[in-house]
Amino acid sequence: MLITLKNFILDLLFPYSCIVCGKQGNYICEDCLNMIEVLEYQFCPICAKRVIDGKTCANCKTKTKLNGAFSAVSYDSPVIKKMIKQFKYTPFIKDISLIFSYLIIKHFLILSNVNALKQGILIPVPLHRKKLKNRGYNQSQEIAKHLSRFLNIPLYQNVLIKTKNTHQQVGLLSEQRQKNIKGAFACQNIEQIKNKKIFLIDDVFTTGATTSECSKILKQSGANEVWAVTVARE
Repeated sequence: MLITLKNFILDLLFPYSCIVCGKQGNYICEDCLNMIEVLEYQFCPICAKRVIDGKTCANCKTKTKLNGAFSAVSYDSPVIKKMIKQFKYTPFIKDISLIFSYLIIKHFLILSNVNALKQGILIPVPLHRKKLKNRGYNQSQEIAKHLSRFLNIPLYQNVLIKTKNTHQQVGLLSEQRQKNIKGAFACQNIEQIKNKKIFLIDDVFTTGATTSECSKILKQSGANEVWAVTVARE
């Protein structure tokens, strides 16, 4: 499954040049893709202690509404950093979302945990309408679309919305991030998430302020569990 998916993605991205090394053929050539180390373990979303099942560790349960977090790769990878920069900032290469979905699926396959992912629903972290207009797409939504299609998991794009146009989280300290994002999200069509297990899709997990705030709103609206699923973790 993984090899077929990888070949499909590389073929679909033809005929561009690799944004990392410049080799002709794909946005990411196979050599650069193979340089990315997919994680074989998970961390607590708060203290970053390594955990077996992705759950928030016992000492941190009171500090977040997240049940746990999964991140496919480390943000320390130079290849990943360059890919995310091209994905979120000019020139906005949307098709990189295919590679990111591949890395997430590979992570869950390594953990032998794909079936657990299929037991829930996918909800992308939303963008405010002004940022969406500027970029042209929601990066989290694009990743979620591919995960939904490849794994046949329901994707709900009309539940979680961003009502506050916040400042960029990049460069802010942990407390500043929490303050910046507080009250920025709301839920609609809440009947769709009642008693559901939700996998919240985003690109990068830094302090967890954004996903924790989203989780709080989703649980207040009736969700049973909320897990963060991101491409990379700082």
